[in-house]
Amino acid sequence: MSEKIKFAVVGCGHIGKRHAEMISRNSESELVALVDVRSPEECGIESYALPHFYSLDDFLDSGILADVISIATPNGFHAVQGMKVLESGRHLVIEKPMALSKTDAEALIFKGLQKHKQVFCVMQNRYSPPSVWLKELLESGKLGQIFMVQINCYWNRDDRYYKKDSWHGKKDLDGGTLYTQFSHFIDLMYWYFGDIKNIQAKFADFNHENLTDFEDSGLISFDFINGGMGCLNYSTSIWNKNLESSITVIAENGSLKVGGQYMNEVEYCHIKDYEMPDLAPTNPGNDYGAYKGSAANHHYIIENVVDVLKDRNHITTNALEGLKVVDIIERIYALKLPTQK
Repeated sequence: MSEKIKFAVVGCGHIGKRHAEMISRNSESELVALVDVRSPEECGIESYALPHFYSLDDFLDSGILADVISIATPNGFHAVQGMKVLESGRHLVIEKPMALSKTDAEALIFKGLQKHKQVFCVMQNRYSPPSVWLKELLESGKLGQIFMVQINCYWNRDDRYYKKDSWHGKKDLDGGTLYTQFSHFIDLMYWYFGDIKNIQAKFADFNHENLTDFEDSGLISFDFINGGMGCLNYSTSIWNKNLESSITVIAENGSLKVGGQYMNEVEYCHIKDYEMPDLAPTNPGNDYGAYKGSAANHHYIIENVVDVLKDRNHITTNALEGLKVVDIIERIYALKLPTQK
């Protein structure tokens, strides 16, 4: 219990560096190695003065001890690299999405069970104060029956993000807009309300024809298995900067809206016999230069990994929940016409 949990991080882009920083800050964890196909200088990680490897295989062959390996590489590598981590007998932290198909996600879960190793899926927006508040409110039953849920995700992703030398926008490595940009909010929807059925979808590519291999916008409608109906409206065609990520809930005993650029503030709350509590401020979004992404809550992820491995807590986003996010996205994308990107 007194020993530090040893981590290695694979993929040293924006999110991988975030993992490395949070591991280094945690008093009960230790960063032992970094892995990226680029040099430390190219990645901007030379200040760590740690062993650097150019492939996961090279690290696994090195003999360096690690309890946990974080995978923060392009989406298309997650399943293959995650499988190698589990086969090597290490616990796995895997960035969203855990895979680009339900079949690959199931294989990771099976391998984790077979090897008796934990699979931690990164869905850090669950830790934001408005997310915790809404989850507790729903579980309290104060809202009564859920009638309607609307989720709007309107972000800017243009040629400053989809660069020719980047993996972003490439179908095999990126997967699509719902996988890379908005899987966090599909996770929140599933966490709040459960699975969906009777999905209908419409997709469009307004201004990314020369930037990506897939759509930039979609209108999705569905029913919740637990009751009520919902819709997800999303786009990355917003001019210049993000507009919002919001969720509106219409229920038997009241209504609410959580909005802001990444569902970071409660904009409206009117519920029968209920007084809105004061919430702690939400961490700012992850900074990608010209862009803001989901809330910067990765320190909670590392704390949870440490707590679970020291038998102090349960996994906050388990592998089955990560699988359900992939499953929902796969079912939505299955509705694309053969002629659509």
